[in-house]
Amino acid sequence: MKIELFDTTLRDGTQGEHVTLTVDDKIRIARRLDDFGIDVIEGGWPGSNPKDKAFFERARDIAWKHAQICAFGSTRRAGRAPEDDPNLQALLEAQTQVVAIFGKSWTLHARVALGVSLEENLELIASSVAFLKAHGRRVIYDAEHFFDGYQDDPVYALETLQAAVEAGADVLVLCDTNGGTLPNDIYRIVGEVRRQFKVPLGIHTHNDAGCAVANTLMAVAAGARHVQGTINGIGERCGNADLCVVIPNLQLKMGFTCVPEEKLARLTDLSRFVNEVANLTPIDRAPYVGRSAFAHKGGVHVSAVLKDPRAYEHIPPEKVGNRRRVLVSDLSGKSNVQYKAAELGIALKEGAQARQAVQRIKELEHLGYEFQGAEASFELLLRAIQGEDTRFFTLERLRVRTEIDKDGGVCNAEATLAIRVQKARELVVAEGNGPVDALSNALRKALRNFYPDLDQVHLSDYKVRVLNSDKGTAAAVRVLVEHRNGDRRWHTVGVSTNILEASWQALADGICYFLFKQRQGQPAAAAMTPSTQRT
Repeated sequence: MKIELFDTTLRDGTQGEHVTLTVDDKIRIARRLDDFGIDVIEGGWPGSNPKDKAFFERARDIAWKHAQICAFGSTRRAGRAPEDDPNLQALLEAQTQVVAIFGKSWTLHARVALGVSLEENLELIASSVAFLKAHGRRVIYDAEHFFDGYQDDPVYALETLQAAVEAGADVLVLCDTNGGTLPNDIYRIVGEVRRQFKVPLGIHTHNDAGCAVANTLMAVAAGARHVQGTINGIGERCGNADLCVVIPNLQLKMGFTCVPEEKLARLTDLSRFVNEVANLTPIDRAPYVGRSAFAHKGGVHVSAVLKDPRAYEHIPPEKVGNRRRVLVSDLSGKSNVQYKAAELGIALKEGAQARQAVQRIKELEHLGYEFQGAEASFELLLRAIQGEDTRFFTLERLRVRTEIDKDGGVCNAEATLAIRVQKARELVVAEGNGPVDALSNALRKALRNFYPDLDQVHLSDYKVRVLNSDKGTAAAVRVLVEHRNGDRRWHTVGVSTNILEASWQALADGICYFLFKQRQGQPAAAAMTPSTQRT
């Protein structure tokens, strides 16, 4: 049975903290939602701001493949006829075939928020829906605060739905606007409403009690066939129902049809794309689409997954466009290391080499090394254990000098570096934007005559974490470095009580990794997918 998917990322999602989208951003996201198979895309409230009005003007000129664009607004204001209400006129001017309007279901809101009688509130709902229907629109009626209203006064809450139905509403959406209703109540109330109305029911939930996804699923189980939510669950306060969780649960667990199977395999990419455009940090532990959703760290887990993925994976990750990741840490067993070695194309010998790798990893992680985010350093470690030569230079000495003026501003960072390369000794001096940048510039300067392709490599990210802060200035630090070559990137790690030594380890590994891959005729790391590139 088909579920109608209604996405409100561009409207309700933008009410979330830290979420700001330009008109161009909204168009880009809408195109991706359309391509994914969303049925209705709520573009915004054209009567509330110029940006949303501009979105609808541009949306009119786009040939949408599948989705219908929907304008959002409220019922008319008290004391105004529908034809004189600016909000309803703005909905018509948006020229969308679908409109969504919300009205009050809770006596508290009718009397206090609107300041009208309960009878007048029913008239606001009925006349607004009828006006839009008379102008040929498909009307989705959002019953705001429905569950709170129903539990407070079920008779009146149902009267508001009846007013919308008699005026011609095409869908009744029951909204848990405050997000505090629990799944058992959602199931019970939706079932009761379902028995009284033949009009299709929808569900719109918020996550204030942590139940938005569960509430949505319970509503569908009780008879709702129209589902509203946002990509990644963004939205006001604690957010909306996360469609990236709702959709696979409905389709893979409950037997409903939401999107074609090949489209579902693009779900992870869609999630990452929206985060990127909205400039939001992805949540690694997000179900289905998170980077950690199919990550395995414990050695027992990995051993079982290699025998049968069902042992620790509830679905094949490929179904939602994600992938399995095996993490290497002090919790790793031989299976983790062998899996990662095979993934990297390394034929690690069974037995002694695998045991040596596991033991070395445990020792290093005890010192503070972290290989889960530094796979380039991990690969160099495995290859060294195999006896492969991964060192292209040796350090003799380094010195970094930083001058700070009396006002506290850094006016100069200079690195002096002596290394041996191919039996030659190189002594160089380089400046940089800070001591680490100066050290990176000096290293590439010393190697340039031997490896000219290093001009394509750039230090692109640098992170420091204090490992044992209780030791004060004697604490060890872990440095994670990212290098890039065009659209390719790789990460390396260093640990020391001296931040410059830790930085040198990570920088040197990053350059050695690039040179090793170049010697093999391979690119350094995989190219970034469009969804991981900064826009």
